[in-house]
Amino acid sequence: MGTLVLVATPIGNLGDMSPRAIEALQNSALICCEDTRRTGGLLSHFGISGVRMAIANEHTETARIDEVLNLLSAGQTVALVTDAGTPGISDPGERLVRAAIDHHHVVSAVPGPSADVMALVISGLPCHRYVFDGFLPRRGPERQQRLREATGERRTVVLYEAPHRLARTIDDLHAICGDDRRVVLARELTKMHEEVWRGTLAEAVTHVATREPQGEYVIVLDGAEPPAQADDNDIRAALTEQLATSASTKSAVATVAQRLGVPKNRVYDIALSMSAQPRGTSAS
Repeated sequence: MGTLVLVATPIGNLGDMSPRAIEALQNSALICCEDTRRTGGLLSHFGISGVRMAIANEHTETARIDEVLNLLSAGQTVALVTDAGTPGISDPGERLVRAAIDHHHVVSAVPGPSADVMALVISGLPCHRYVFDGFLPRRGPERQQRLREATGERRTVVLYEAPHRLARTIDDLHAICGDDRRVVLARELTKMHEEVWRGTLAEAVTHVATREPQGEYVIVLDGAEPPAQADDNDIRAALTEQLATSASTKSAVATVAQRLGVPKNRVYDIALSMSAQPRGTSAS
């Protein structure tokens, strides 16, 4: 059986190209890439020659599947690279990987540079749990939904953004999160003009407004604070609201417990105490 190998390539500094990556590309029957000129320059720099290239970008990846599967079925190795970084991370690759797996071929990878991981680990924000959300939609309801999800996430969130849309995205994050949420802006990672800026969202608005953003950015956003724990009065108010809709006690307890994030038995005990109260009185 053939093997599809995802090969990570430098995101800037060519010194990050690993010996395994060079060997994998040299020994492939075909290298699928986003841009043959860019990948051709990379191959030339490392002395790799005689390997055929084929474009597999966001528009052509699906059309490339049959050719790749035929080579894999013949026992050949096919390499997949993107313009920079690890294939499949906000870049083409997912569909070729899925097709190879569905046809029972081996899928492997040569790990290496990835802008999202690099920005995360140098951000100074919590790294033990994080969410990668790639590029946000440019407009419309889907953008608003993704912004709400990202800003409500309690884990650290990593986003990508183009320089000409950076100011708008920072403004949107600031409008939802307020002034004090911590954020890190990283650009030109591993390159000569690498820059990592750290501060609050309020400070980020000013920072972005006073400069001309250049290069693609990685935005690392601190996770949201956990919601305040509901007290007994909050639970009583929520139960009263639910019971007023003719909900059963069982249904009201389940709904309130889920909404407020408190144990069901606690909500049930308060519901029992409410039902035992004489009419016209209220709990202190």
